Amino acid sequence: MMGIGKSIGSAILENLGRAAGRVQENKPLPADLLESDDAYLVVFDAPGATASDLQVRYVDDRVEVRLDRFREFYDDYEMSYPGRGLALDGSVTLPEDAVVDAEAATATLQGSGTLHVEIPKAGAHHSAVGSPSG
Repeated sequence: MMGIGKSIGSAILENLGRAAGRVQENKPLPADLLESDDAYLVVFDAPGATASDLQVRYVDDRVEVRLDRFREFYDDYEMSYPGRGLALDGSVTLPEDAVVDAEAATATLQGSGTLHVEIPKAGAHHSAVGSPSG
């Protein structure tokens, strides 16, 4: 009788673990959108990511990030259930009136586990140069 109770408990734990793993894998990457006079800065939380784990795209008016994180294996241990997401997505839509130079955008993975995506505003590099008064 003890064995049946234990196996049912393990099955429930395993199913809960699988559900939690699926929820984690579908969880979006948290992000902030900041604006300066010259650019937009999107900051994504990407702890444990490496540059090879990340894909960054600019589509229409949106910055899209996909993090495919490699899960480490440990000798003599089996994975009971995945608790850390393998694939996490995040996106931030820029303001409707934003005019940017997407070709000049840069993505930098910081040591603190954040991804900085900077998108210069179109013509921003010209605004610092004085124009002739006529």
